[in-house]
Amino acid sequence: ADYQASEAGVAATRLEVAAQTADIYIAIRGLQTRLEIAQRQVKVEQELLAKVNLLYSKGLAAEYQVRQTEGELAQVRATVPVLQTYLDAAMNALDVMLGSPPGTHRTELAAAAPIPATPKIASLGSPADLLQRRPDLIVAERHLAAANARIGEAISEYYPKVSLSGLLGSATTVSSGNLFTSGASQAAGVLGLRWRLFDFGRINAQIKAAKGRDAEVLAAYRQAVLRATEDVENSFSALVNREEQTVTLSQGEASLARARESSSIAYQNGAASLIDVLHADQTLLQASDARAQAQMESARAAVAAFKALGGGWQPRESKAVAIK
Repeated sequence: ADYQASEAGVAATRLEVAAQTADIYIAIRGLQTRLEIAQRQVKVEQELLAKVNLLYSKGLAAEYQVRQTEGELAQVRATVPVLQTYLDAAMNALDVMLGSPPGTHRTELAAAAPIPATPKIASLGSPADLLQRRPDLIVAERHLAAANARIGEAISEYYPKVSLSGLLGSATTVSSGNLFTSGASQAAGVLGLRWRLFDFGRINAQIKAAKGRDAEVLAAYRQAVLRATEDVENSFSALVNREEQTVTLSQGEASLARARESSSIAYQNGAASLIDVLHADQTLLQASDARAQAQMESARAAVAAFKALGGGWQPRESKAVAIK
């Protein structure tokens, strides 16, 4: 049991490194996308300012319009060095995570790539199977078994029972809620599923009945379960809400893209000015930046959700989660 706990501790470190690496990579791709959008915004604002200045010189625009456009250009320009700073820091952090000096992989990552899409979990088993892969719970269970094997009976009954197949990547059809509450054998609807909740009442009763070292390891196990449930609840709440935000912003971006196309057609037909087209570009790019940021955070939330469920790690030998 102690060996399995030690092995799970190593797995926890690997999981942390893998999750951080994925999170940083997603941040890099998201920042690159936002930086490219910001640079396009600067170009649009420069063109808009040139047109407003031309109109002002002909007495067709007021001075406040010129100053307002100058201010908008300055604001957009100011975002570029900030995003570049964040991007440089993220690239350096990835190098360090990979055990390399800062700047090692900068050339490889220089070419922008799409923000990774939010992945899905498909047919990976029940919540018990998923949650019991968490290295921190494996460590707590193994310590429990090492202290007193009799106390560890039926630990698997503390876990919820329904499949999580297809959960990630489908937040448009689900909603978040409290995954876990106190009480015995309760069920709660969350993310479109039914969960049999952790039996905290039963654990508490065993803690009261235990003495000395047994009570300590039981209390440690209970705390590990509480931390795990909090982690899962928070990560899935963030994932669901971030995906909902991304969907909404993507719909808005699509509408503004159609509006921009309409303004371009109107300009070609003499029904709109070039300034109208540039304003449409301006609004569309603002929406694109908001969508890119939400998409990045959604992908990062997915990484956190995978980490909360223990990632993809499984013991190489027998299951370390079963108390014997």
